Amino acid sequence: MEQTNPWHRAQTQLQKAAQTIHLDPLLLARLLHPERTITVSLPFVRDNGEIEITNDYRVQHNSILGPYKGGLRYHQKVSMDEVKAFAMLMTIKNALVDIPFGGGKGGITIDPKTLSKRELEQLTRLFTRRLARNIGADIDIPAPDVNTNPKIMAWIVDEYNNITGHPSPAVITGKPLENGGSKGRTEATGLGGSYVLLTLLQKLGKKPQDITVAVQGFGNVGYYIAYFLQQQGCKIVGISDFKGVIYIPDGIVDIAQVQHCKEEKGFLAGCYCIGSVCDITYKNQLHGKDITAEEVLELPVDVVVPAALENVINKNNAEKLQASIILEMANTPMTLEADEILNKRNITIIPDILANAGGVLVSYFEWYQNLHNEHWSKEEVFTKLKQKMEHAAIRENDKRREE
Repeated sequence: MEQTNPWHRAQTQLQKAAQTIHLDPLLLARLLHPERTITVSLPFVRDNGEIEITNDYRVQHNSILGPYKGGLRYHQKVSMDEVKAFAMLMTIKNALVDIPFGGGKGGITIDPKTLSKRELEQLTRLFTRRLARNIGADIDIPAPDVNTNPKIMAWIVDEYNNITGHPSPAVITGKPLENGGSKGRTEATGLGGSYVLLTLLQKLGKKPQDITVAVQGFGNVGYYIAYFLQQQGCKIVGISDFKGVIYIPDGIVDIAQVQHCKEEKGFLAGCYCIGSVCDITYKNQLHGKDITAEEVLELPVDVVVPAALENVINKNNAEKLQASIILEMANTPMTLEADEILNKRNITIIPDILANAGGVLVSYFEWYQNLHNEHWSKEEVFTKLKQKMEHAAIRENDKRREE
């Protein structure tokens, strides 16, 4: 039976890595146990007058390198074990890309799609009041994550300012530009992933023009990784979201046009575009049958990019993957069992803690700009992002070669 508890899995991965690099036992013990876990309950009034109580968490995993840093997610399946696992991964990710943050993560156990705007704002501000003593620019800096966005971050910073009595924009990242957000944040995760992959391809002596790519998940991250890779010459042959698949063996002509169609329709199905013409009939076929989002991972491509859900690569499909490189843009898209299978097959895995670190890097840039009252252009943000991601990718590639 595959290990699916996220916290146990994260601990197992860390222990295996610690054995490989002979990590100091005391440091390992510190990393295996969060420095602080915070649990709060938030009673709030629904629009119909009913009282609802949510269970909510903030985990401050490790502060050796600096303030805790990590996202805040709103989802009905948020659990303490999930939040602890992602907080640990944030500690490792921040160290990997060399920024002065420790790891943190938080979540509210609710489906935000069931809330009105008033309810959502009320809940967010209440959560901020509960956490106010435990967050701050030099303590813990939350950010957007699953089902949270710049608007929600703006509510948090506004409520925090009301509590402290003075402006503190650096308490939160991922804010709207008018509230102190950074340019380039929207593209950051996908763009950062493209820098990592292109750096690896260069090390392998491969040209982007010779590389085929399939992307599972066509949200913000999936779109931008596909877009930027296409801009560099890679052939994007397959993309999927929860309502559709596009598989074009000769390559999708224009990823940006597909995204424009999806924004208008709300989903990917029927959005294969040639020029400005979309919704043409095109059978997404593999070996004579319609393919599913799951089968996008199994396409005959050079690179497959899981960019949506956790555990999508597992013991049931690990042997079926045909790509030689897996770029993990989603968080923990692969189970431990699948990781072992793919390693035995000599498949190159670019782990999520490196591949999707572009988001936290630009969050760091935002925090830095807020503290120093600076405002960088998008070009400056992208230049700094490129330098950091390429440096981390080269360093990790060299370490793997030494091993």
